[in-house]
Amino acid sequence: MNRPIAIGARLAPFPEIHTLGVRPNLADYPPEHLELIRRAHTIYYPTQAFAAQFVTMGKRIFPSLECHLYEGDKIKQTILMDLLGLPHPRTRVFYGQQRQQILEYFSFPFVAKTPRASACGRGVFLIRNQAELETYLAHNQPAYIQEYLPVERDLRVLCIGFEPVCAYWRRAPADDWRTNLARGGRPDFRHIPPQAVELAVEAARRANLDDVGVDVIMVDGQPMLLEFNIKYGRKGPRAAGLDVRRYVVDQILAGRL
Repeated sequence: MNRPIAIGARLAPFPEIHTLGVRPNLADYPPEHLELIRRAHTIYYPTQAFAAQFVTMGKRIFPSLECHLYEGDKIKQTILMDLLGLPHPRTRVFYGQQRQQILEYFSFPFVAKTPRASACGRGVFLIRNQAELETYLAHNQPAYIQEYLPVERDLRVLCIGFEPVCAYWRRAPADDWRTNLARGGRPDFRHIPPQAVELAVEAARRANLDDVGVDVIMVDGQPMLLEFNIKYGRKGPRAAGLDVRRYVVDQILAGRL
């Protein structure tokens, strides 16, 4: 039996998966690797370099093309949530001279984010006054502005193959309002609200994101989406005793991914 084929390095430590690696040109692959790619029905972790092309060829990929399309782009994610009617904090994007209108829509304090290519709590700012707003605007175009909801924790729901494999609260450290584990947040696996997990799974399914960490907050007892994390961290699942990469390999070998 031929081993499953992967491109990206995520599953490289596992010999059960044949990881070919990412090369800048197709001509850099040896002929036998190109033949494996052309013959494969499914290709795992194709990376943004090849995901769209493989789908155009009619191949199945994991994670889905949507995972690659929405990875790290808060603007695209917000538009998608609006179109799908999924609950999330009030958010607006301001381009060019529109930035002068921010205070017509939002009152201090509010949240401002770097809209693309930010993760682990980087590029997330609590804006409390005009000076902080000017500092943010000097380094961010367009401006991605979101209402501030004073919660002390949010919920990360890890959905793989549209199944919730791990869920945990992320509690902010004493010296920071952000909950990211990379910034000192603490995972808490107690009292996970089922309605939050249900919303995360529903959102992953409707968005066709089959390998994603969905961030959810509870507001007045109701769940609300924050964002989709395609390149999610493994620290939280590891604290729960889950090796995410081993789980994915086992699911692939069992024919479920």
